Amino acid sequence: MNIKNKDLNLLLLFKVLYEELNVSSAATRLNLSQPALSHKLNKLRHEFADPLFVRAARGLTPTPKAISISTDILHLVSSLEGFYQHQSGTDFLAQADRLVIYSTDYIESLLLPNLLAVLTEQAPQVQLVMRHTQGTLPKQQLERGDCDLAIAGFYRDLPESFYQQKLQTEDFVVVLRSQHPLAQQQLNLDNYCKARHIVTTLTGDLDGLVDQELAKSGLKRQVCAGLSGFLAPAQVLAGNDLLLTCLKSVADIAQKANPELLIKACPVRLPAVQISQVWHSRTQDDPLRRWLRQQIHQLLTDSLTRTPTAS
Repeated sequence: MNIKNKDLNLLLLFKVLYEELNVSSAATRLNLSQPALSHKLNKLRHEFADPLFVRAARGLTPTPKAISISTDILHLVSSLEGFYQHQSGTDFLAQADRLVIYSTDYIESLLLPNLLAVLTEQAPQVQLVMRHTQGTLPKQQLERGDCDLAIAGFYRDLPESFYQQKLQTEDFVVVLRSQHPLAQQQLNLDNYCKARHIVTTLTGDLDGLVDQELAKSGLKRQVCAGLSGFLAPAQVLAGNDLLLTCLKSVADIAQKANPELLIKACPVRLPAVQISQVWHSRTQDDPLRRWLRQQIHQLLTDSLTRTPTAS
């Protein structure tokens, strides 16, 4: 078999598809249109005489063939990337720089312990600054260069000059203290709406996704307070008969801080939330910021995947 007849870019395509398992996300990451990615995927399938990735309930799933060759391909692509970075003539990880990330307090709690350890070991001259995203995409900051990366689960309708990478998809659950009157009951729409609730509101608006969904059925819940962050509600719940509807990873953080808290399934049908990192095209090819995105993708994907399932 002669390597000169092989398109090595197809190996990069395999790596990205294997990591994303989503055509749209892979196309964004590779800066390709979906038709162009589909064309390359057909070539990849022909190369290995196997479908490799087939459609599933959510995105794609790898075939047994894809799983069997994934370790070798990921290693090969990683080695090639390392080679070209070394040949660039500059060690970007040794340079002094400042990276600014807009996010939320709970993403900080998931990300920073491990990310700071990685920075200390591999990029000790880099400073990291975290800013609060305030419930909206920091569009102007990303365009001006005041923000390198934004991470949240509520960014919508991105401009064409922005890139987005999915980190994880999460469902909503309900958190309450073990002494709550509903602690030993199954939550349903009736007792859920009659209970008192607290919400996290980054914009000050108390009418959130839950309330909008309930309104479709002519229902309404009792919201008694809106908090500005995701971590403080755990302290409030510990001493009050209140419910908090939040993402599963937020609930896990709350329960870790206070083991007396319980996590229950949410009786309201809510769409899953996609946690994503967003950046501007101006930083797409910057080696340090590309490296940062790779580290965050790995760290947050691992962190969110490890969280246990709610009962």
